[in-house]
Amino acid sequence: MKATNVPTLEDYGWTEHFAETFAPYSAEGFEAGRVSLQHNRIYMLYTAAGETWAEITGRLRYLARGAEDLPAVGDWVVIRRSAEEGRAKIHEILPRRSKFSRRAAGRETEEQIVAANVDTVFLVTGLDRDFNPRRVERYLIMAWESGADPVVVLNKADLAADAEEKRREIEAVAPGVPVLLLSAKRGEGVEQLTAYIERGRTVALMGSSGVGKSTIVNRLLGSEVQRTQEVRIGDTRGRHTTTHRELFLLASGGLVLDTPGMRELQLLVSERGLRETFEEIEEVASHCRFGDCRHEGEPGCAVREALDSGALDAARYENYRKMQAEMRHAATLVDQRKAQEEKARVKRIHRAYNKTQKRR
Repeated sequence: MKATNVPTLEDYGWTEHFAETFAPYSAEGFEAGRVSLQHNRIYMLYTAAGETWAEITGRLRYLARGAEDLPAVGDWVVIRRSAEEGRAKIHEILPRRSKFSRRAAGRETEEQIVAANVDTVFLVTGLDRDFNPRRVERYLIMAWESGADPVVVLNKADLAADAEEKRREIEAVAPGVPVLLLSAKRGEGVEQLTAYIERGRTVALMGSSGVGKSTIVNRLLGSEVQRTQEVRIGDTRGRHTTTHRELFLLASGGLVLDTPGMRELQLLVSERGLRETFEEIEEVASHCRFGDCRHEGEPGCAVREALDSGALDAARYENYRKMQAEMRHAATLVDQRKAQEEKARVKRIHRAYNKTQKRR
């Protein structure tokens, strides 16, 4: 009798979109797998035949321009099994439907993909001293740019007497985005999250260290899979209890991707994310007299008028300007990197040409 509890590719998030892009590889005898965990250069994959370890081929590593061209947790990949080595080889990455990215720390122009092929992003923040609406705005920018739907999760409601007031504060900076209030430690309100985690759907948890992401994952899984620690008394911050990204399959068939706490979220160029997050500021700016208005005292500046009248929140506007400037700087760095890469490419071509001429 065929087992009914064996997960299928559909349980892991396989859709017609991925089936169509995978069809040419399937005809050549390749298999599909989804990255559930990365450990150095080794990847754990969910496949139709169960879990398996895999490595990328030398060709894939050679052709990668940067980390963004290598597999990330959540990616669907094209694999071929090796009976001799006991693990699979990753030959290609299927086109991503969504990706949550940031600028890699220490390498200013390199994109780091935090999660791929995610349907919903839970932006988790604590209602203790971690509460920071400006940080929520920053996460919202990257969530909108990722292609996934954002949901703000306000955890540790049991520690805040003014939880409802803080919820309204976040609703004001996240128009149109669901804002959920819960206490994962007590198990209160966690059931609100299950509506977003249907069979085959993927949810990623993002947030800084100590906000309770691992506790939420444990509640959803119904077991203590992720190690958690009490936050330190005095600064309400915990150590990084999650040290890697991992994709978990729930009994319901939905998937949850837990991520390490981020000390900082450096922005990439994200025009859509900025526009969606600060929609009301962009709307007011569209009424300025001059299309290139910088909102610094020009005549007919609708933004200045709205700030003076209190129609726009000054702190929110300053954060908007700060992140706008950060993105301009990131764009400059990206252009510089592209120029350097093109210069290096031309040099390689000339060297190869010169070697060819010497052989003649």
